Amino acid sequence: MHGSAPPGRTRVLVVEDDLGVAEALVSGLRRLGLQVVPAHSAAEALAAPPADLVLLDLNLPDAKGVDLCRRLRAKAADMGIIAVTCLGETHHRIAGLHAGADDYVVKPFSLAELCARMEAVLRRVRPRPEEPIVLGGLRIDPAARAVIRDDRPIGLAPKEFDLLLCLARAAGTVVPRKRLYLEGWDTIGQGMGRTLDVHIATLRAKLGEPPLIETVRSIGYRLPLPGDWGRPCP
Repeated sequence: MHGSAPPGRTRVLVVEDDLGVAEALVSGLRRLGLQVVPAHSAAEALAAPPADLVLLDLNLPDAKGVDLCRRLRAKAADMGIIAVTCLGETHHRIAGLHAGADDYVVKPFSLAELCARMEAVLRRVRPRPEEPIVLGGLRIDPAARAVIRDDRPIGLAPKEFDLLLCLARAAGTVVPRKRLYLEGWDTIGQGMGRTLDVHIATLRAKLGEPPLIETVRSIGYRLPLPGDWGRPCP
């Protein structure tokens, strides 16, 4: 599983009764540095410590998912809730959103897509300025949408900045192409591959030497940690 975590030490409650699905999801999120608490029933979910965000399976053995969603929402209005379920019909989505869910994800899904949705929900429910990211001589300020490298300001187009910020948040790890599509364009469609490659090439050129963004063929791109800078881009 690949993805990039929402910024900060986010606390996530995963409510999922399928042990296999829960284990894979919890493991993937923990590898991204998140604090994750699993719950396999409504009772466990209600007894769990406070969380920043809940991933809620609507098919639980001891309660209706929409009822649990309402109870969780009543406990914390500023907690993000994403309904995660195999029920993808429109009326199911509407019921989940009306019960208090901030978003709705239908199984199967990729961790990259889920992380993108988690970031979006957290921005809505708990908006707060994100601290600048400093990697060696590279400084990225999300609030000001400004980039400086070796004391030199770098002017980036909006999508170029979004792509660089996504890579910087996951510095040292590979960010899948699909995740970058969602970050830059909020969609995945025909021709997106070429569009992404062109934007990355332009971004590389603007950032200057030594090159910072590595291509991981057939997977995605990586912004190495400063100690690895200077290696030729594949």
